[in-house]
Amino acid sequence: MLNISVIIIIRFPIYRVCLLLTISCSLFVIRVSAIVYVSIKFSSLSRKLPLCNLGEQTCEILGAALQLTNYRLRELDLSNNDLQDSGVKLLSAGLKSSHCKLEILRLSGCLVTEEGCSSLASALSSNPSHLKELDLTYNHPGESGVKLLSARLEDLHCRLETLRLEYAGEIRIKPGLRKYACDLTLDPNTANTRLTLSEGNRKVTCVEEQQPYSDHPERFDCVQVVCRESLTGRCYWEAEWSGRADISVTYKGIRRKGGSRECWFGCNIKSWSLICSNNRYTVSHNNKRTALSTPCSSNRVGVYLDWAAGTLSFYSVSHTHTLTHLHTFHSRFTEPLYAGFEVWIPDYSVYVCELE
Repeated sequence: MLNISVIIIIRFPIYRVCLLLTISCSLFVIRVSAIVYVSIKFSSLSRKLPLCNLGEQTCEILGAALQLTNYRLRELDLSNNDLQDSGVKLLSAGLKSSHCKLEILRLSGCLVTEEGCSSLASALSSNPSHLKELDLTYNHPGESGVKLLSARLEDLHCRLETLRLEYAGEIRIKPGLRKYACDLTLDPNTANTRLTLSEGNRKVTCVEEQQPYSDHPERFDCVQVVCRESLTGRCYWEAEWSGRADISVTYKGIRRKGGSRECWFGCNIKSWSLICSNNRYTVSHNNKRTALSTPCSSNRVGVYLDWAAGTLSFYSVSHTHTLTHLHTFHSRFTEPLYAGFEVWIPDYSVYVCELE
């Protein structure tokens, strides 16, 4: 069992190794030994494991590894994994050890509440000499958690210098990407005259007759509409479409007047699109289209934006709320983005879902 694990470690990136080890290895000592071997083999002092579906087992492994004298890890990023308080408690057991030399720990979006913050604060009290940066953004520390960790920040004997607790709230303890859910509404001032808005400006429908909308500099000449809310940070939303529609994200500065490709979503450098039809999905950016192999099995799409990381991901959402990854755009975003939709066939529509 150990020999097989070592072969896997040599051939695969570290984040895939950890996932495989937690699934395939049942002996705790083998898992820990394998992780220590990885740190020596790749001689890296940093581990980045975001969005890897890691859980308690991985935290148990890492917590034990951090207590070993020859484990030299200095930076650990477990962001966007649903570790929960139970996983953080296991990880904190390693942080308490005098052998732990970890300096940077990122647990952004890990379903951490007051209980998890208490475990971390206790670990910092036991081993205050090394951890300098703790990222707990997009969690739900509550007043108690904030107070406990802030006390460590003010403790002269504790080396902690940076404590990040922004974007906190009860919504952050929802599993998966829904912890980043944002509430979007369509902007009537941007809707093309062949589009009607309904259901509290959440639904857009294409119609044959032009609507008597007033002139507005932000109104599209193309059959498009954008939402009011600007998007930065991490944002997730879902939309249901019928017939054929473009689910898009755009900069505010996209051209509104005329019919050139500078106006259409996905046809310029200012916008990115997922084109949905009954037959297939197609992605488009800067007028470059790519047909996706994933079949259209659902008329509901999830969109996840991580503005700082420069990623825009699209997912197919099943009736059981299971997400199937369709495509991820990678870019360096330079200004806030806006969700947008194109519906150009009469009676077809898009509905911006309300996420509980």
